[in-house]
Amino acid sequence: MSGTSEGPRPAAGTAPVTVRPTVTERHAERASASAADYRAAFLTAGLPMAVVDHEGLVLTANDALGALLGTDPAALAAQSASDLLDVSSDGLTWHAYREVLRGRRSRFRCTRRLKHPDGRSLWAEITVVPMPEAAGAGSARAPGPGCSPVLLSVADVSDRRELQNRLHHLQMHDPVTRLPNRMLFFERLSAALQTPPNQDEDPARQSRIGLCYLDLDGFKAVNDTMGHRIGDRLLAAVASRLTDCAEQESLHRTGGSLVARLGGDEFAILVEESAGAQQLTDLARAVLTALQKPFDLAGQRLAVSASIGVVERAVAGTSATGLMQAADTTLYWAKADGKARWTLFDPERNAHRMTRQALSSTLRPAVERGEFTIEYQPLVGMADGVVRGVEALVRWNHPQFGMLSPNRFVAIAEEDGSIVQLGRWVLQSACRQARRWQLDHPTESPLFISVNVAVRQVWDSDLVTDVAEILAETGLAPGLLQLELTESAVMGSAGRPLEALRELSDMGVRIAIDDFGTGYSNLAYLSRLPVSVLKLDGSFVKGFRYEDGAHPSPADETIVEAMVQLAHRLGLTVTAECVETAGQAERLRRIGCDTGQGWLYSRAVAPERIAELIGTSPLAG
Repeated sequence: MSGTSEGPRPAAGTAPVTVRPTVTERHAERASASAADYRAAFLTAGLPMAVVDHEGLVLTANDALGALLGTDPAALAAQSASDLLDVSSDGLTWHAYREVLRGRRSRFRCTRRLKHPDGRSLWAEITVVPMPEAAGAGSARAPGPGCSPVLLSVADVSDRRELQNRLHHLQMHDPVTRLPNRMLFFERLSAALQTPPNQDEDPARQSRIGLCYLDLDGFKAVNDTMGHRIGDRLLAAVASRLTDCAEQESLHRTGGSLVARLGGDEFAILVEESAGAQQLTDLARAVLTALQKPFDLAGQRLAVSASIGVVERAVAGTSATGLMQAADTTLYWAKADGKARWTLFDPERNAHRMTRQALSSTLRPAVERGEFTIEYQPLVGMADGVVRGVEALVRWNHPQFGMLSPNRFVAIAEEDGSIVQLGRWVLQSACRQARRWQLDHPTESPLFISVNVAVRQVWDSDLVTDVAEILAETGLAPGLLQLELTESAVMGSAGRPLEALRELSDMGVRIAIDDFGTGYSNLAYLSRLPVSVLKLDGSFVKGFRYEDGAHPSPADETIVEAMVQLAHRLGLTVTAECVETAGQAERLRRIGCDTGQGWLYSRAVAPERIAELIGTSPLAG
């Protein structure tokens, strides 16, 4: 009998007992089968994959990865995955990859351009994720303590990348001309302006940038008369010539250039690393010359021209918005100067434009804020030198630009319509002042007041009613008010303006034509206008100078004498403007001018000074 106990035996005639595996044993069997399944899937998968340890070394690779890299998968073991797939080529990517290996990041993904064994290039999307410890894929090497291996997979995304590139190209290019569009242009412009400034660099060597911003003259007429199909073909042909000009210009320098269609018939040529304004203006000339040659399109022979705004400046301190605003302004100048030309950005001209815009935006509120004042220049009798009247001249005491004369803001007021509000204020203030002088000096002959009126005041307001109300309010007699209108505004008046002038004349108000002799000078029409005064333009009076060695102009004297005689025969009085010397005054008196105005007698002065001159001769003092 053996000393080994075999345990109880089953009784005779009973069935043998089946021993079943425990739960732990069943779990182990399943885990083993699962691991085998994972490994089989890993090895046979069409997606290139590898298991990588926490140091970045390949533990095992599947056949697909071996085929991708052109080697036996077994030969990849213990090699650096980052070297195989160029993951460490930039710092940010390398850091993110290492964070996943160390278990500090849950996922890493990047895209790399790889060389396939057959010679073609492909774009690969590389993904690295930690693996569960149970899915070690049969690794022959154990990972480091506390770090699980990671699964690296490589997906060929070349087709997707190509589609993305095509879509991006369509998004960034104009379908008509195939040129870069506005979006790509500004992307390139912003990149060119991001060059960091070098404080120690010689200013002559600092990076510069240039821009030719052009617009086709009269392109709308092509579309309207020949249709958009011809218009599109013309745009494409223009784009081709612009590209040729830019390429020829690029041959002589190292910087790049970009020709873009910004929309409609607007194009831009961006010149990076500009050599100076001369280079940009030479390019603009070349473009104008190229566009002057006729275009033959579908049997149609077309000729076009362009206006070009040229801007060239240092990259440092320049923004994309500022550069484009300057280019847009300069293009406007080119068109305003006559089109079919280039114009270089001028800081002084731009400063004047900015000042004009600032004045325009603040003109209306300035009237309400009381920023305007009136000075008065005497109108003197040529026979006795006594002050007969005064002309009211408005001044703007601007809080930023100081005291401004009328030539700085009246044209702006006429453009935006604020001349109506301003003109009424001047008329009211001047009439009130004239009445005050009259009341303060009852024994002296009252001064008449002459006020300038813009033609827009006649069109955009009820001037007759305004004058009547102001005369009634101030108590000034109509015969003491003289309204001055320029010759170009009065000559040719018809309809409402002419009717208004007649009503004012019937009221007793005097109408004067200012700057006479420089406009239409339609003498036949003059006889039908309700005019009582002619004010000769100062350019004629300058020909009367005897002082400073200057010789008088016989022609000017003859013209003035003829105009004075004609005016007197028509029952009009004549005022000579810009009288500066005693010799001029004496000759004008002999010719027969009735009154004179100019610095010989007085500049425009405050109302207090005029009060001192009432009943006297300015020359007597």
